[in-house]
Amino acid sequence: MPYKKRIFIPGQFYHIVCRGNRRDPLFRNASDFEAFLHIIQQLYEKKPFEMASYCLMNNHYHLQLRSFETPISKIMGLMNKRYANYHNTKYRLTGHVYEKRFYDKVIGTKEGMLEVSRYIHLNPVEAKMVKLPENYPWSSYKYYKNENKDIPAFMNVRSILDYYEGTPSEQKRKYCGGVGNGHSDAPKFVED
Repeated sequence: MPYKKRIFIPGQFYHIVCRGNRRDPLFRNASDFEAFLHIIQQLYEKKPFEMASYCLMNNHYHLQLRSFETPISKIMGLMNKRYANYHNTKYRLTGHVYEKRFYDKVIGTKEGMLEVSRYIHLNPVEAKMVKLPENYPWSSYKYYKNENKDIPAFMNVRSILDYYEGTPSEQKRKYCGGVGNGHSDAPKFVED
């Protein structure tokens, strides 16, 4: 049965989720997480896109991503192919690294943007890996929480913070107040 064609809406944010095959680990150690982030940075330099939020878990990852020109499926295909090559080479494996095609859902509202971002940042808390999202090193939450963090070029925290009034510091404090207590009012997303 052929895959359903993905719809690309330029400039629209998507919630993207991708899992390891058989829910096996995608990231086994810090160097794997760093390699994936390096691949994202390299890809951004060739095919620009923006992320509002991300979280890399052991056996899956979440991205809140948009592109204005390159279709999301093209970006994700390149990202996943490059990481699969790295992963299989490093661990001397063959075959599929990912469970299936990535999940994607268009985010159409301000509320949706905030819910998805909170959901992504609270993933390690919900999984009981950390008590607070700022304690998890492999998410973009640190760019919202800390004033002096160097933000990667592919990150666009303004796409979330601009929903709040006030100075940049006040906007960060308001966003983190809704996330950083370790509880989310955001609905649970059902992944296909």
